[in-house]
Amino acid sequence: MRKYLFEAILLFSLSAQAQEKPYVILVSFDGFRHDYVANYNPPNFKKFIANGAQAEAIIPSFPSKTFPNHYSIVTGLNPGNHGLVDNSFYDRASNEFYGMRKKELVVDPQYYGGVPLWELAKKNNMKSASFFWVGSELSEEQRRPDYYFPFDDTVDPRKRVQQVIDWLKLPAAERPHLITLYFSFPDHEGHDFGPNAIETQHAVLRADSLLGELMAGVKATRLPVNVIVVSDHGMKELPVEEETFIFVDELINRKDRTIRLVNGGTQMHLYVDSQHKKDSVFTLLKQQEKNFTVLKKEDYPAQWNYTHARVGDVMILAQPGFYIREGTRARFLSQAKLGTKMGVHGYDPATERDMYGIFYAQGPNINKGSKVAAFQNIHVYPLIAKILGLPLPVIDGKEEVLIGVYRK
Repeated sequence: MRKYLFEAILLFSLSAQAQEKPYVILVSFDGFRHDYVANYNPPNFKKFIANGAQAEAIIPSFPSKTFPNHYSIVTGLNPGNHGLVDNSFYDRASNEFYGMRKKELVVDPQYYGGVPLWELAKKNNMKSASFFWVGSELSEEQRRPDYYFPFDDTVDPRKRVQQVIDWLKLPAAERPHLITLYFSFPDHEGHDFGPNAIETQHAVLRADSLLGELMAGVKATRLPVNVIVVSDHGMKELPVEEETFIFVDELINRKDRTIRLVNGGTQMHLYVDSQHKKDSVFTLLKQQEKNFTVLKKEDYPAQWNYTHARVGDVMILAQPGFYIREGTRARFLSQAKLGTKMGVHGYDPATERDMYGIFYAQGPNINKGSKVAAFQNIHVYPLIAKILGLPLPVIDGKEEVLIGVYRK
């Protein structure tokens, strides 16, 4: 009799679980290149992929930088449409230079367009949480997740994982159905040592250990949780040698206050108010083109969708393998560790495959064994909205791109 009672309870429990609304945990490992799993053989990632779905790669939006792409993932919009057009930029409307280390601007809602997933959840009476994500700590409460933390990269990564599990253990009425989780590695190591360095391999294996802990914790909750693992961009290795660098101080008069410059390393935005000045600056730079391309805003490639007011009127684009520096050549040569390697990102993904990142997914609403071609990151948003049963706002992402990954 006891056996039958136990089986009845188990069947009821499984039935209840099947009927419960699903959950999504969106995890980002910053700078995790598309080929790191193949190169470094991380066991938990390989197990995760074997039990779920994968894409050949995730393609960042232009520019392939951290802030614009994390925000593209959670808004389904290209940077030129959501307004966070680079890690750093000049905004004429506020007369401010936005930068990801300027806390007062990072939390200012005026810089963030679109409807992030947590805001969409809130509008539809669904709780959400974020242990770090670009745009999750805005000063307007209605635009934040229900649970969030101001960014602090000194917080132990394992504590972040444990907090996610603790959120899933909350009473049903308080439990978030959407959770975002961010880690800044292996990006740091990739920058400092290059994507092929032993330090970067160790960072990948550290990420692997955290993924294993997360999945063990999720399994223990017995909730219908879907875990989606992404990265914002990849990483390209560059040699630290004089020939790698483009010294902008040698190209243009930095004392000219009619030109505002914002350097992103792989591209530099130049903001010029008068048409005559813009033409003269463009002509001057065009005559010096070497290892870079200079473009006027009206000539930016259409596929970038990069016509926002915050984008430079003229842009210097370093060719893949080269990098823009400010300051004098002599100063650089006196400080640089010549002969070492470094890693950079930000190049146009259409011309540099090393910018590609990862997309792996696993859970009750993920079609196990499905594989999809490389796709742009704006298409993650409609997949998550579909899993959670949330209506789509107007976005650039298309539901049909990842429909093969979805399972009812």
